[in-house]
Amino acid sequence: MFATAIPKQLFIGLMSGTSLDGVDGVLADFNGAQPQVLAHLAMPFAPALKQELLALNTPSDNELQRAALAANGLVRVYAQTVQALLESTHTKSSEVCAIGTHGQTVRHQPGMFDGTGYTLQLNNPALLAELTGIDVVADFRSRDIAAGGQGAPLVPVFHQGVFSQPNRTVGVLNIGGIANLSVLHANGDVLGFDCGPGNALLDHWCHTHTGKAFDDNGAWGASGTVIEPLLTTLLSEPYLRQTPPKSTGRDLFHPIWLAQQLSGHANAKAADVQATLTEFTARTCVNDVLRHATDAAELIVCGGGALNGALMARLQTGLPNVHVLSSTERGMPPLQVEAAAFAWLARQTVLGLPGNLPKVTGAKGARILGGIFKA
Repeated sequence: MFATAIPKQLFIGLMSGTSLDGVDGVLADFNGAQPQVLAHLAMPFAPALKQELLALNTPSDNELQRAALAANGLVRVYAQTVQALLESTHTKSSEVCAIGTHGQTVRHQPGMFDGTGYTLQLNNPALLAELTGIDVVADFRSRDIAAGGQGAPLVPVFHQGVFSQPNRTVGVLNIGGIANLSVLHANGDVLGFDCGPGNALLDHWCHTHTGKAFDDNGAWGASGTVIEPLLTTLLSEPYLRQTPPKSTGRDLFHPIWLAQQLSGHANAKAADVQATLTEFTARTCVNDVLRHATDAAELIVCGGGALNGALMARLQTGLPNVHVLSSTERGMPPLQVEAAAFAWLARQTVLGLPGNLPKVTGAKGARILGGIFKA
């Protein structure tokens, strides 16, 4: 599905997701039957930029100017990532066909308010093209929403190309700030949707109570005990019972939402809450696999959550008949997958080919996604 006829087959993919831990960038070669990641780089956000991007997820003062300046700051990190990828591989900018950049989602409300809704990813692709001298493809989600879709998830079609197996149903679970599941059915059909919170609440609670950006390998959460009444409350969130197509984000699963769920648990130990949030993320994913991928032979996990050993163990416990494994075991390390997907989406746009799956997003049909900003 990756063969084509364009002169340059090198693409860069940049992803900064709802985990807000920084930018993952890849330089990918699409010259063969499967994409080859030539280089991967993780570029962290400066604390001030991370805090501003997080703050812009909720209504606040002077949002328009702050969002525009935050987008400029984000793009400068993107440009640094691109430069580092080029230098590490001794690649010239003229050898790269295009950069696919997701931007930073701060609002995601498909279908809301006026029947169309919107999605908002902070970005400045014109500035990125100026800084790098490479064509930039951006704003992938809005066209799908304009066509009546959720605008998300967009990665299942890429998962299909990389991870599908003949005559075997496979699940691909991406655990970033939000967790999303792709079900690659044995007959070739694909289903995909957002399960619920991935690392977003875990990282928030960990940072609040330990000062650390994330719970390394899930060790702190593993030291606590699940608070069953709190888990029951968390699992009662109506979104979790909605049928696909569906998508969510920090618009729903944010610190204020968590504080509301914690009412009545004021004396709970912080580590016990972390253990409960770990189980909450695992249980929402497990429930969706059991509901929508009943014949799955394995669950391939990517995103930062794949590096959380405690979370991976809870997934395996909840799915005793499914082989739960890191995407590394299937040829692509967890932190490379989404960035590689946006390199692929950029390539689709350059080729004038669709990037969405209507069965996944609910759009009226296949659409060419994103706009091209020429260098």
